[in-house]
Amino acid sequence: MSTPNTKRMTVGQALVEFLANQWTVDGDVRERTIPGMFGIFGHGNVAGVGQALKQLHDTDPGLMPYLQARNEQAMVHESVGFARMHRRRATYASTASVGPGAANMLTGAALATTNRLPALLLPSDTFATRVSDPVLQQIEMPHDTSVSVNDAFRPLSRYFDRVDRPEQLFSIALAAMRVLTDPVETGAVTIALPEDVQAEALDVPLEFLQPREWHIRRPVPERGPLARAVAAIAHAKRPIIIAGGGVIYSDAEQQLRAFAEATGIPVGTSQAGGGALDWDHPQYLGGVGATGTLAANHLAAEADVVIGIGTRYSDFTTASRTAFQDPDVTFVNINVASFDAYKHGSQLPVIADAREALDALAEALADFRVEADYAARIKAEKAAWDALVDQAFEPSGLALPGQPEIIGAIQSGSAPTDVVVQAAGSLPGDLHKLWRVRDSLGYHVEYAFSCMGYEIAGGIGVKRAAPERDVIVMVGDGSYLMLHTELVTAVAEGIKVIVVLIQNHGYASIGHLSETVGSERFGTLYRRQDPDTLDFQGAELLPVDLAMNARSYGLDVIEIEPTARAIDDLSAALATAKASDTSTLIHINSDPRVYAPDGDGWWDVPVAEVSTIPSTKAAYDDYLAERAHQRPLLG
Repeated sequence: MSTPNTKRMTVGQALVEFLANQWTVDGDVRERTIPGMFGIFGHGNVAGVGQALKQLHDTDPGLMPYLQARNEQAMVHESVGFARMHRRRATYASTASVGPGAANMLTGAALATTNRLPALLLPSDTFATRVSDPVLQQIEMPHDTSVSVNDAFRPLSRYFDRVDRPEQLFSIALAAMRVLTDPVETGAVTIALPEDVQAEALDVPLEFLQPREWHIRRPVPERGPLARAVAAIAHAKRPIIIAGGGVIYSDAEQQLRAFAEATGIPVGTSQAGGGALDWDHPQYLGGVGATGTLAANHLAAEADVVIGIGTRYSDFTTASRTAFQDPDVTFVNINVASFDAYKHGSQLPVIADAREALDALAEALADFRVEADYAARIKAEKAAWDALVDQAFEPSGLALPGQPEIIGAIQSGSAPTDVVVQAAGSLPGDLHKLWRVRDSLGYHVEYAFSCMGYEIAGGIGVKRAAPERDVIVMVGDGSYLMLHTELVTAVAEGIKVIVVLIQNHGYASIGHLSETVGSERFGTLYRRQDPDTLDFQGAELLPVDLAMNARSYGLDVIEIEPTARAIDDLSAALATAKASDTSTLIHINSDPRVYAPDGDGWWDVPVAEVSTIPSTKAAYDDYLAERAHQRPLLG
């Protein structure tokens, strides 16, 4: 029975009300940590968390709004898209039922954790009492009957726990919030909720339900590491900055711009760092690494000091450890996480918040500026690359335009504050090279997990976070087919997104990669199966109408006919979509063999060492030549 200091509630009710009262504080910014909850209901959660959401909705519908989705994986993708736009200060919770509903969130959990972006997952679990074992959708493991599908979340989550008894809720919920709001630890946070425990009652201390603030940690650099980093930079002749997502999440774009302008040090960005500087800033060379620009990669190859700020140094950023060729290159790694700060054996890690570290560097290096010949080299490399991009954007007049000129048309018709969203295939590489970012949050490419199917759901999450912006989701037919059903969510809630669907009739990116490794695009085309050869390499296209599919969901659809005016028609279609109040899908056919300008980046994808296929043999020789440039990068 409740007392004056407690409230009798179910575990589901207590958790929902607790989450509704959590606040993130980051300097002068204070916002709800969990402003809503996605849910797809089944027998595992309809009477627990589902009932709790309904009850709170009846008394205060704005306190924890319920959001509907069509796929459990998509719920997590929306949460991640939302979280990046909020610079990791806020995210959504997602509740799913037992078994397949929970398992559908596994990919989303991996994506959130890989991207270091917060998402709260509440998968339902089988009976804690085991009174009804095995229940519907329960997996059984004879060697360990305590194992459930939800144990698969353990390696994918930054925090995992299971509420086996109602009294455990308090410590578990608080620990979950700590991890969600910690810039070092954040990622997927999973609380498994047995379906019987969700509906059990307990006396909840009122203090547990009161508003609680979680202050984002912004650690300043320690004096010793900072001094050593300053000394290395001060003696550099050819320094370069690699700006990663940490710059965005720290809200450090102004500090980066001021530091680059004061010192003249050029900046290249990882995919997550896109937006750290505007494209036309004199010090900005564009993307760096495997999908980087010639400007960034030329100077990275010669850099004697690499200043990594908020980057996790993925293989694409380092071009599989071929990007930095100076034999004595030194890495100054600034990162809030020691795990990343010590990468490449750096002896100059600075474990600090990006904004705080940049402020400290600016003060300590007030008298430093790159030499005139290096400044001239930066200017020349940038101008040469910008000219190549201008050329790539020129309409070709082809009925099937290449992806670069499609990007150019979208770029030209977009506003500075529009957000381009992408994740997988050939588009991330082309966008990394070609997209001219004009806003710190205008470039949203999920390229840590590079998950096909993220784009539409993630784009809707972006729009939820920034309803005042136009969100342009660019997606190939391969990714579209993976997960397009959230378009129904956009229609149901009146959420406007613009989807540019590029029809390649197959996997454009992997098709190209298949050629480079000597596999001749095998299995990458969408064709009818040849009954004689038993493959899909023929010329007959599938009679699949993706435009009609989108139209059936209730979207406005504009189809670009394959004519010499295709790019002009695309530009007109984008203008129409931007003027509309509803979601629009623009469908355009493309030639996937028209490529963006080469940026001298390489990606290590091993080639078969022995083969009977001539193209594979030739590819292996090329692979050995490229691999010879790999370095241990211990600096």
